Amino acid sequence: MTNDAETFSQIEKMIYIIRGQRVMLDSDLAQLYGVETKALNQAVKRNLDRFPEDFYFECNFSDLEDLRSQIVTAKLEKDATIWNHKRRVNPYVFTENGVAMLSGVLHGPLAVKVNISIMRIFTKLRSYLHNGKFFESTSG
Repeated sequence: MTNDAETFSQIEKMIYIIRGQRVMLDSDLAQLYGVETKALNQAVKRNLDRFPEDFYFECNFSDLEDLRSQIVTAKLEKDATIWNHKRRVNPYVFTENGVAMLSGVLHGPLAVKVNISIMRIFTKLRSYLHNGKFFESTSG
């Protein structure tokens, strides 16, 4: 990510609607934070008291189908092959509050910078809704 506009655009494309909420995938967040998905999820599990159900949740198959419809090029199969990445568990998704809480469990200058960018995008999306503009899925 070379500049703020590029970062903003990249992050905006990583926000999906699941169960009526704007969320981000654990794998996308891990990529942004420069850590492995497993490491991100382990940090969350070590701090579960900071992540109630409305901050993050594991996707079920119906949620994955919803994601697939938002990600046109995704390949989704019931054997947990998600977007050409083998996973033993379904992905976790984080709501805006969950993403904000990640800043408390992931440390370092990159984590702070990424978190600030993500919070600004959620604020921008909320502003669009408040001003009568419709949220358009960023399904690439």
